[in-house]
Amino acid sequence: MVADIVPELLENIQRDFNSKIKKSAKLKAIQKSIENGTATYVQANEYAIEVGSILADVFKTHIKSDVLPDGYMYYNIAERILVPTLTENHVIVTKLSADVQEQLNKSIGLGLKGIEAPVNKHRIESIINRITAEEVFDDVAWILQEPVINFTQTSVDETIKENVSFQGESGLSPKIIRTTDASDACDWCKSMAGIYKYPNVPDDIYKRHDRCRCTVEYDPGDARKQNIWTKEWRE
Repeated sequence: MVADIVPELLENIQRDFNSKIKKSAKLKAIQKSIENGTATYVQANEYAIEVGSILADVFKTHIKSDVLPDGYMYYNIAERILVPTLTENHVIVTKLSADVQEQLNKSIGLGLKGIEAPVNKHRIESIINRITAEEVFDDVAWILQEPVINFTQTSVDETIKENVSFQGESGLSPKIIRTTDASDACDWCKSMAGIYKYPNVPDDIYKRHDRCRCTVEYDPGDARKQNIWTKEWRE
């Protein structure tokens, strides 16, 4: 009978992850800006990159072919490790992002709480399917690196999307600002950079490829509401 490696492996991953999270000076600084009421979605994106990088680093340390049965990542092992860890990453980042959103709401006199986006179970399932598709795990170990960071970043993007949709449908006029991360950004990212006002916000504005460090920000506009039928504005 083959021993179940998941309980100990998962415990080690979660222990190291939590330890690194607590020690991260970058995360502490961003959390401080939340407490001071000065954080923006730029900081939320930086927070997501750091959290995702920490989990990717922990995966690299603990998950290798030589610790897996026959060097292969079986589906039941991948599912039991990745569902809780990636979900936890999502929860950590969306909570902070919702706090940022709430502060932005308050800045224009809106007493609305930030909405936390639900976890993208389909993306987690896609990662699981990909790393179980190769006979030797080390041949596909890269899936638990940059794609994990990307997944964590999208938790911020999805939080913005949820809040923009809610406020836009409520008659407010939020804006989305997408900024490239560097002068050598790819052509697609450059084409998506700009300011978009609800409801003219394309779904692609929230998408990002691997190693994309573009920033998606939320501009709450003002607290005036527009009647969706008469198009009249009121405070």
